[in-house]
Amino acid sequence: MAPENPTFGQENAMLRHVVLFQWKPETPPEVITEIEETLCSLTGKIPEIAEFEWGTDVSVQGLSRGFTHCLVVSFRSEADRDVYLPHPDHKAFIAMSAPHRENLLTFDYWVKN
Repeated sequence: MAPENPTFGQENAMLRHVVLFQWKPETPPEVITEIEETLCSLTGKIPEIAEFEWGTDVSVQGLSRGFTHCLVVSFRSEADRDVYLPHPDHKAFIAMSAPHRENLLTFDYWVKN
């Protein structure tokens, strides 16, 4: 079990939850747009989210391996993240996007300054 906050004492330390999405080739653009809208609505429904950003791949390196969308959700504590993960609105997002996902990668880390 990782420590609660290994950056304890650093002002404004944040826990980042990064998610990369790869969609199935047959997923129509309008479904991806609906997924994006649902994703963005989470900030108004889950108060534990401290910061939220997302975007699509624009890299010129060609190393995205089919991942097209990136989500970064920031939390002030592991406890806040632990409220977010099983939250009914987050679970609903997972359920609606799951049939369209080819692959998913998640990565959590404490920001180190």
